[in-house]
Amino acid sequence: MKKILYLFMMAALLIGCNQEEFEGYDTPFVHIATSDGLSATTVLTNVSNINEYLVKVSSRPLTSPFTVTYEIIVGDGLQEGIDYEILTQGNGIVTFAPGVYDMPIRIKWKSHIVDKTKNNTLIIRLTGNSQNMILGLPGPAAEQKELVITKKNQGE
Repeated sequence: MKKILYLFMMAALLIGCNQEEFEGYDTPFVHIATSDGLSATTVLTNVSNINEYLVKVSSRPLTSPFTVTYEIIVGDGLQEGIDYEILTQGNGIVTFAPGVYDMPIRIKWKSHIVDKTKNNTLIIRLTGNSQNMILGLPGPAAEQKELVITKKNQGE
């Protein structure tokens, strides 16, 4: 009985070794989100702090530097230097070294009340990359191609 069981296990092992392994899907893409993975967030006007928003790459291992371009679109209710300050250097370009898969865009939010009748959003939108990867999550909605940050007065 032990010999039969042993032969059966060996046959199963040999048959299993001939199966091709599924390597997963390989649709490389770049997206932006909060550290919690959200594509929209709120910042209160009574807070002064530095927030990081992450540009992330999902791909096979990168062997050379990789760049991502982005633009910042500011609503008419926000003013740079009064409501916020962009701390990340690079003029709309983040560079990923080999082995690095997320890079922060840092914004210093300043305590300042906003006019709630105006557009108090700051949008970070990905515009391109050096390897023609998909911008945003794969799919027709291209979610996380941009991150929307809304500044609100406390209690609104």
